[in-house]
Amino acid sequence: MRTELHVPSDLKFLTIVEGWLLGSLEVEIGDYVDWSRQSNRLRLVLVEAYSNVVRHAHRNQPNLPVLIRLELKDHNICLEIWDHGKGFDLSTYLPPAPDDHQEGGYGWLILNRLMDRVEYRLQVNGRNCLMLEASLPSEEPC
Repeated sequence: MRTELHVPSDLKFLTIVEGWLLGSLEVEIGDYVDWSRQSNRLRLVLVEAYSNVVRHAHRNQPNLPVLIRLELKDHNICLEIWDHGKGFDLSTYLPPAPDDHQEGGYGWLILNRLMDRVEYRLQVNGRNCLMLEASLPSEEPC
C-alpha cells in the first residue's frame, strides 16, 4: 500500500493528518499487530514531525504545503515528511542532557528512539525530507 497526503502548514490540520495515517494503517494491517500500542507510537512520531515542520520549517507560512507519504510493505512502514523550509543542520544538534530542564530539542531524540531508522535529507529538488522507517511486530489475529 502506498498513499500520500498534501496538507497546509497549520496545526489545526493535525487531527486530519493523524486520522489519515492511523486510518490508512489500520485498514491495511487489521488485527495482525497490537494496534493500540503501535498507534500511540506512530501518533507521537507523526505529531512531532508534522508540528516541527509547521513551527520551524514553515514558520508563519501556513500556505506552504507539507507532503506526507506512507508506504507499507508487509509490516514495514516508511513515512516521509517533505517540507519547503531552509532545513536543519544536524551537525549542530546536541541532545539534551538528563539534568537539563530545557523546553525544546527533544524531537530528534524521540524520533530515533521510536523508529528503527531516521534519515533527514536537505534540499532534494528544493525540499527537505524526513524519512522514518519501522517494522511492526506481527501477532496472530484473535
